[in-house]
Amino acid sequence: MTKWLRSGRRRDICFLLAAAEDGELRGQQLKSRLESHYDDRLDPKSFYGSLSALVDAGFVEKRTEGLHDVYALTDGGEQRVREHAEWIRECLVDTEPRD
Repeated sequence: MTKWLRSGRRRDICFLLAAAEDGELRGQQLKSRLESHYDDRLDPKSFYGSLSALVDAGFVEKRTEGLHDVYALTDGGEQRVREHAEWIRECLVDTEPRD
């Protein structure tokens, strides 16, 4: 398992990007969605540090659009999200009640 998968916040960021309607979100949109999900305020320095780590690892790409940074999964990030989602599905199937 790669290091990014061991970080819940990084994993959640990638899942949000995978679920984004057009495959990308502005940094503030990502932060707001995570804060809504966590029902807690995120420290901006820590949040953007997580994003930077994902960019540095090659799982997320960043581009500037006007005044905003926009983030999207790379092919490698998309693959990791799908692999992790499949693993979760397998774990849940294994815990279903048996007749």
